[in-house]
Amino acid sequence: MEQRGTLRDPVMGNEACDLDSLVSAVALAYYLAKVSTSKAAFVPVLNIPRVEFPLRTESTFFLREQRIPESSLIFRDEINLHALHRAGILSLTLVDHHVLPRGNLGGLDKHGHSFPPSCLHSGDSALEDAVVEVIDHRPLERGRGPRCRITSELVGSCATLVTERILQGAPQVLDRQTAALLYGTIVLDCVNMAPEAGKVTPKDTQYVTLLESKFPDLPARSMLFEALQKAKFDISGLTTDQMLRKDLKALSSDEMVLAISAVYVNLEVCSVLEQASNPPLGLSALGSLYPSVCAYNQGNTAASRKKVLPVLKDFLRERRGAMQPEDPRGKTRPDLRDLPACGGESLGDAEYEAREKRDPARGLRQGGEDGSLEEETPLPRTPMNSLVDECPLDRGLPKLSAEAIFEKFSHITVVRPSANASPEKK
Repeated sequence: MEQRGTLRDPVMGNEACDLDSLVSAVALAYYLAKVSTSKAAFVPVLNIPRVEFPLRTESTFFLREQRIPESSLIFRDEINLHALHRAGILSLTLVDHHVLPRGNLGGLDKHGHSFPPSCLHSGDSALEDAVVEVIDHRPLERGRGPRCRITSELVGSCATLVTERILQGAPQVLDRQTAALLYGTIVLDCVNMAPEAGKVTPKDTQYVTLLESKFPDLPARSMLFEALQKAKFDISGLTTDQMLRKDLKALSSDEMVLAISAVYVNLEVCSVLEQASNPPLGLSALGSLYPSVCAYNQGNTAASRKKVLPVLKDFLRERRGAMQPEDPRGKTRPDLRDLPACGGESLGDAEYEAREKRDPARGLRQGGEDGSLEEETPLPRTPMNSLVDECPLDRGLPKLSAEAIFEKFSHITVVRPSANASPEKK
């Protein structure tokens, strides 16, 4: 798959550039380059800008697994198809789509994906008469002239039709690398070939089985499907901007563009709050319009945010500890006594206890010997100001009743400085 050639005979997938579109373009271009007897040079073109490629996480993962460097690929912003067409030398092959868009109005393709401003162009419909072949697994929306070869069949994956083309045309040119790309793509598109998913057809199963018999060392279907499915939703290597653009859908009108993003994360914190016992929150689920958003009614209104925060801190600490290897002493996080003080030396037991006495709230943050939170530990003293005689929190949190609140307000007096008071007394 190292054959490149010039850019006059591109094989191009659709604007979504998912794994099926990418692999179909790469595999068919490789096949055509191998069997062609003319001077044509077939090259796959990925129909997105290069900067968008990291968002296709299953594609980047699968190409790395097959040791195909990204630098060997050609992207849409690196080739001027319109200039080739005006020069009369363009012969275009389409895979995984068969209608070229009229234009990317509002920066959107026909699938609702956004294009960056640098990639906007006037539309590819002007290239229609340069199309010489189409391979697609969708219903045809339009016919073409006799010059264009058309392969269209409702199967689960366009890669199935490309595999059929290769094995029926020149099976000897199919190497293991190309077979692995086609095999993995069909398995992913057909949801691990499970009939209950409603995607797989007899032809998909036929060619997956043929690839397995021709290359027995291909990975097991289930293992490959799980790896690709996991990579598809893996956002660990993406920036915030890339995460928001990965699954961006948008609609446009003459007045505005509406965009919707989805970020795939596990809301583990919901179960932590539901199971909290110190303090118990008394949560009862409320209805939500969105399946990914949880809303609760908190029955224990005395559990303020200040009391809930330690629960969340413990969750984050435990989660971080679970993700880090244990140190040689079997700990997942350092003891405060082991942390260096300002002078660079670690705290001894005596100094640790002395600091604990100077900070009576340490029990609230650290917990008791059994790891539980000490709810009755006094809060740190709140600094005095010129408007109160004493701090209402000096003797702990007040009872949250109306009588208690009015009683505390009765102790507040406003000091009105006299006109001749000195600045120091103000």
